Amino acid sequence: MATLDLKSRESCRWDAVALGEVMLRLDPGTGRVRTTRSFQVWEGGGEYNVARALRKCFGLRTAVVTALVDNEVGHLVEDLMLTGGVDISHVKWVPFDGLGRASRVGLNFTEKGYGIRAALGTSDRGHTAASQLRPGDVDWDRIFGDEGARWFHTGGIFAALSADTPNVVIEAITAAKRHGTVVSYDLNFRPSLWKSHGGSARAIEVNREIAPMVDVMIGNEEDFTASLGFAVAGVDETLSKLNPAAFGHMMAAVVAEYPNFKVVATTLRDAKTATRNDWSAVLYADGELHAARQRADLEIFDRVGGGDGFASGMAYAFLAGYGPAEAVEYGATHGALAMTTPGDTSMVTLAEVERAMGASGARVIR
Repeated sequence: MATLDLKSRESCRWDAVALGEVMLRLDPGTGRVRTTRSFQVWEGGGEYNVARALRKCFGLRTAVVTALVDNEVGHLVEDLMLTGGVDISHVKWVPFDGLGRASRVGLNFTEKGYGIRAALGTSDRGHTAASQLRPGDVDWDRIFGDEGARWFHTGGIFAALSADTPNVVIEAITAAKRHGTVVSYDLNFRPSLWKSHGGSARAIEVNREIAPMVDVMIGNEEDFTASLGFAVAGVDETLSKLNPAAFGHMMAAVVAEYPNFKVVATTLRDAKTATRNDWSAVLYADGELHAARQRADLEIFDRVGGGDGFASGMAYAFLAGYGPAEAVEYGATHGALAMTTPGDTSMVTLAEVERAMGASGARVIR
């Protein structure tokens, strides 16, 4: 393992570029999807959320590569993305067939959960424009060569969308590496996305093909087992009482098999209830394990996007020149704060992240 070799800010148009689907999240607030009569609408997507937070919270220059349908719903997503500040010049617009039979915008119906009622997500994202991206659709040499990008982020959600999306990921990462761009990949295992085409076994097969090209591998407390095939000693099915040292041993084994990984990081969440979690993270780099501060009984408003908040905070720290110990704290703190507001995407500021890192409490700021 070695320190990340990042291109200079001056040599690149983009600090970070993300590849992934951007959906509409339909949120019933404190109610249930099955009984609500109104929804609040957000945009979101695992990979996109990272680019948005890097722009909106951390002030970096970011772009997203995705595809949208050229109809009113697609332009609603566009309007939300413009609010987030992420550049959309690399969005592929697909003609609308009048019905959505050929291509459509993905929908994600998401309940926050409360107490003993867990958060619940129901995806409606078949035949979406992003899932139909193919190798050759994107000019990656323009993005990573002519324009230049310091960091490229994608992940297992996009890779799970179709038989072709893993090949798009591989094409993109190959170009990024050719031009010296650091590559991060969030395993982000979603059983529902792999259910119809091979389950966890297929996820492991796909991710193991992608892994040898990745610099920064990210997951959560179950991803490395479910979608890369590495067991963590002492972890039961309930994912409670997570031991950072056990994850450190797992990460050392991961790096032994994939020495190209310069950083391996994972969040650690013990979801006691939907609204009360123990939250932390660990990061393995240069043969050392770095653990973020443990936040016991963290109060959760909306857990969706916490992992993306971790990934973006960690990426920001490395892009800003900080080391692994600082990176895991930026990531874990930003992830914790991202779960205090509704929607998939971060609504906090860099100043708030750094204040929370200082453990100065939550008194009224005047």
